[in-house]
Amino acid sequence: MDNLEKLKKVFFRALNLSENTVVESLEYESVKNWDSVAHMKLISDLETKFEVMIDTMDVIDMSSFKKAQEILSKYGIVF
Repeated sequence: MDNLEKLKKVFFRALNLSENTVVESLEYESVKNWDSVAHMKLISDLETKFEVMIDTMDVIDMSSFKKAQEILSKYGIVF
């Protein structure tokens, strides 16, 4: 499984989304499941899955699926 698929799976699980949801266009609060509590679950799951420690400013800045890719890229994750 490549890193893009891993990222999608983390989003599906953390935000309790159906696996046929188009996550590439997701933005914070664009679905009711992505609230502040789910955001912290998402961050925790990303840190665990990709074995990184996400900086506080990046936690705040992670406002979309695309932004999650950008931020994880800063930590050496290749998509």
